[in-house]
Amino acid sequence: MEESFNQPAIWYDGSTAVRHEGEARWDGGDTLHLRGFNGDMDVPFADLTWGEERGGEHVYRRESLPDFRLILSSDLPAGLAAKLPAKTTYGAWIDRLGLGKAAVIFGTVSVAAVALFLTAPEWLGPRVPESWERNLGNAMVGDMGGRLCHTPEGDAAMAKLLAAVDPAEEKVRAGVANIGMVNAVALPGGQVMLFDGLVQDAETPEELAGVLGHEVGHVRERHVMTALLRQFGLSILLSGANSGMSETLFGLAAMGYSRDAEREADEFARERMAESNVSPLGAASFFERIGGDAEEEEGGDANAVIGWVSSHPDPRERAKAYRAAAKGKTFAPVLTEAEFQAIKTMCEEDPDVEEFDFGFF
Repeated sequence: MEESFNQPAIWYDGSTAVRHEGEARWDGGDTLHLRGFNGDMDVPFADLTWGEERGGEHVYRRESLPDFRLILSSDLPAGLAAKLPAKTTYGAWIDRLGLGKAAVIFGTVSVAAVALFLTAPEWLGPRVPESWERNLGNAMVGDMGGRLCHTPEGDAAMAKLLAAVDPAEEKVRAGVANIGMVNAVALPGGQVMLFDGLVQDAETPEELAGVLGHEVGHVRERHVMTALLRQFGLSILLSGANSGMSETLFGLAAMGYSRDAEREADEFARERMAESNVSPLGAASFFERIGGDAEEEEGGDANAVIGWVSSHPDPRERAKAYRAAAKGKTFAPVLTEAEFQAIKTMCEEDPDVEEFDFGFF
C-alpha cells in the first residue's frame, strides 16, 4: 500500500450549509476520507472534479453532489496531488490540446460554419419541397387580410395578362395588393403580387406584362426560397415569417436575388413574352422611366428608396436587353384599353379592400 497522507481540509457536504473543518486522509486507495468535528464522509476520487483556485487553495466539486465543495491547500504531497483532478484553465479538451491548437480548430470550425451558412441558401432553396413552400407562403401572408383588390373585370384582365407570361398549365397566383409602393414581389408557394403603386405608374399593359413575367420567372426558377433563406436565415423554415405583417412584407419587398437569378427571371419573362407575341418595349420603357425617377429622387422620400429599383439591378441595363429582344418583330396588344383600365381601377372600385398601412411610413 502506498504511503498515506493527512491534510487539513474544509468541506461542505452538499446536503447542508454546514461548514466542516478537519482532515482529509488518504491511505493510498481510491477514496478520500474526510474526518471532522461535525461528521465524516468518504469521497471517491473518481467523483471529484476540478473547481477553481483561489488564494493558495484548490477547490474541488463532486459530480454526484452539485453543492459539495472540498477546499485543500495548493501545497499537496505529490502522491495525493496525482490522485486529485488536474487543474483546468480553459476547459478539459482545450487544456488537453493546448490553447494554440484549440484556437486553430475553433477558427477552422467557425470558417466552415460561416461558409455553410452563406452557401446553404443556394443549394437548399431549390430543394425545399413545393408543398412546404406553399404552406410557408400561406402562413406568411394568407389572403393578405382583405388587402388584395378584386373586381370581376380586373380579375379577368389579370388572368389574361398572367396567361401571356405564364403559359404553364398550373398557373401561379397573381393579384394586385392595395399598397402604394412602386414594387412587386414573388411569394413562397407561387403567388405574385403587383403593388397598386406600380400598377398606377405603368403606362401600358406591356409594362405590367414585363414586371409580372419577371416575378413569375422567380417562381418558376425556384428563386424565392433561396432569396428567403438568404434574407431571413434558416430559421424561417422552422418559425415562419415575422408575426408583424408590415415587417414581413417589407422584408419580402426588399428581398434581393443574386445577379444570376435576376438574369434568369428576365430571360424567362422575355421568352414567355416572345411566345405570346407580347412586346418587350413596354417593359423597356418602364425600366428606363423608373431608373430616371430613382436618380431624381435619390435621398428623397421612403417610397423612392423602398421601391422596385432598391431591390433589383440597374433598370437601364435591363431596358437595353428588352429593347434588343424587340428588334425586327411586330407585336399584338396584350390587353385592350378597357382591360388595362380594369386593372388600374381594381383597388379604387373594390368596396371591401383594406388599405395596407406600413406603420413606419
